[in-house]
Formats: sequence, structure tokens, C-alpha cells
Amino acid sequence: MSIPWQRYADDHVRTVDTMTSALLFAAFLFGSEISVPGTDRPESVGLTILLAAVSCGALFWQRSHPRTVVTVTALGAAATAALGHLLTPLVLAPVMLALFRLAISTDRSTTRIFFLATLAAVVTPAFLVDPNDHPWPLKTLGPAAWLLLPVATGTTVRIRGAYLEAVQARAEYAERSREEEARHRVAEERMRIARELHDVVAHHLALANAQAGTAAHLARTHPEQVQKILTDLAGTTSSALREMKATVGLLRQRDDPDAPLAPTPGLGQLAELTDAFKSTGLTVQVITEGASRPLTPGVDLTAYRIVQEALTNVTKHAAAEAAHVHLHYGDDQLTITVTDDGTSTTPTVPAPGHGFGLIGMRERARSVGGALQAGHRLEGGYEVTTRLPLYPTAP
Repeated sequence: MSIPWQRYADDHVRTVDTMTSALLFAAFLFGSEISVPGTDRPESVGLTILLAAVSCGALFWQRSHPRTVVTVTALGAAATAALGHLLTPLVLAPVMLALFRLAISTDRSTTRIFFLATLAAVVTPAFLVDPNDHPWPLKTLGPAAWLLLPVATGTTVRIRGAYLEAVQARAEYAERSREEEARHRVAEERMRIARELHDVVAHHLALANAQAGTAAHLARTHPEQVQKILTDLAGTTSSALREMKATVGLLRQRDDPDAPLAPTPGLGQLAELTDAFKSTGLTVQVITEGASRPLTPGVDLTAYRIVQEALTNVTKHAAAEAAHVHLHYGDDQLTITVTDDGTSTTPTVPAPGHGFGLIGMRERARSVGGALQAGHRLEGGYEVTTRLPLYPTAP
């Protein structure tokens, strides 16, 4: 956060530079009158005023041409030392300000080179041409310390500014990353809901189509069985509507009073799922091996949807009379195998890796850390095998 004088300096650059040059001009002239006791002050007043005017006037271009300004002010300080003036901070003030501006606007190596060159340019005339023969510490250690001070200060200011810019850049990057992550999560949620809708619609429409076809066939030969099939068809369509409402309801707001309260489908509804296929002429046998255990919601829903999609594919493509669902609970994974009896002479089951149903099942298995394989069996028929991890559930 900037304070008022900083804001004023940023808004009135020319005014600040003019005031600074005027103050340093007065300081230069005052510093040129300071001398060591026992020595004479130089009598070249006009030349001293000229050097002060040139050095302080060059400061008007310190922001746009810092290297040139450092060179001009360094030569002015060297000429002042050659006239016999004592190198006080007041005399060195223009070159000190120029070095400070250079340290802020350039890199460290450039600043170091100009500092050493300026120090050599100022100290050499003081040693070689000093008519008053000032003590050597005042001609070496003093100027070195005063010239080093703005270099160190300017470098610190530049490093701090770079650090603040880096912090701001990281904050902006983190904000963009959070937005991208949010968009990514929204896209994943849309894909998940799309898979849910595909499973619900594909399963129930295939089942309803098979039931309607069976009813149309039996209407001519066994009309007494048509009523039961039509009742099952009504139940299938009603179940489809309920599941679609529950799935689309995920898009509602949390405080929506019409949000669905029905539980997510899982292997607990496997019996209802297999009974729904009986009216299509497909007999489904479920075999469970190992000790069944509670599954996490994600794995439970994935297992149910894979079995649902696999049985739907049997009804749509295989024209089979029987299917088998084998559940094997191992130590750390659940293996689900769905097979059909392969009674169709011209099976139309898509080849492994093709078809949106198989793609959806594979994506579901991968989403919970599992894997899925599908293909024709040597003894006939088709087989879908899924391995899902068994994660520990909360009590």
C-alpha cells in the first residue's frame, strides 16, 4: 500500500525531479565550501557552479538514460575532486542519486561495473591532482562508502520489487489454477451425469423394446400372457422415469425442495435388476463367491451400472436365453463376470474396444481404480470381466 507522498511522486514525476535537482544543486554548492582545517578552499567558484549545474541538470534524464546520467555525474564529481574540493556526501549527492536509479532499473552486473568505474573516476583525480593534499582516508574510504550506499539500497529495492511481482504472479497463477480446476471438475461431473443418463436410457429402452416385441409376438399365440408383460413394461418405463429424475436432479441446487431422496443404485438392487429381464425371455443367474461386504458408494454404483450395461448388451445384441452374473469377493478386489450362453447363430456383439456401451463401462471401471475386459468366449457367447478395488468403508 502506497503512502500519500509516494502517490504524489508517481503522479508528478517532473515536479519531483525539478525539486530534487534544485535541492541537490544547493547541497553541492554548500558542500563545496566544506574543507579540512588548515587547508585553503579552491578559488574557482565559477567552474564549481558550472559543474554543479551540469551534474544536477543531468538528473532530469535519470529515469530514461540512467547509464548516461551516471557517467556525467561521475565526471562532474571527478572534476570537483581535481579542483581540490573535499569529496563530502553533499558533493557526491548527484552521482549517488544516479547510482541509486541505475541499481533500480538495471541488473546487478551492470550496476557493479558502473559502481567500480565511478569509484575509480572519482578517487583517481583526488589522489593525483588534489592541490590541498587531503588525508588519504577522506579521498578513498569516504567516497567508496558513500558511493556503495546507494548501490546497496537500490539493489535491495529492486530485489524487493521483483519479489513482490513474483508473489503477485504466483497469486494470479494460483487463481487461474483454481478456476481451471473448477472447470475441470464441472466437466468431469457432466461426463459422469452423461454416463448415468446413457446407462439409464439405454438399459430401460432396450428392456422396454424387448418386452414390447415379446408382447406383440405373444398377442397372436398366447394372449393370456400379454397382460403380465404389459404390466412389466409399465414398471420398466416407470423405473426409467424415476432413475432419470434422480440423475438429472443432481443438477439442482442444494436447497431445492424437489431434490431426489432415493438412494443411489447398487448391488443391493441386483435382484430387482435381474427380475426385470425375465419378461424379455432372458434368464439371469447370480452367483456370489466369498464373503460379501459393504462397498463404497462409488464402487457400488459402478458395479451395478456395469452389470446393468452388460445385461442390456446381451438383450440387444446376443439374443441369448440365459446369462450368468458371477460376483467374487477377494481380499482387496471384487471381480464381476457377466456371460451369456451364446445361443445366437449370428451374434452382433461389438468387437472388444468398440461401441459406446463398452467404452462407458471401461471408463466407469477406471474412474474407481479398476479395469474391465470384454470379448468372445472359446466355448461360445460373450464375457465381460470387471475387477474393482475394495476400499475400506466408514462404520
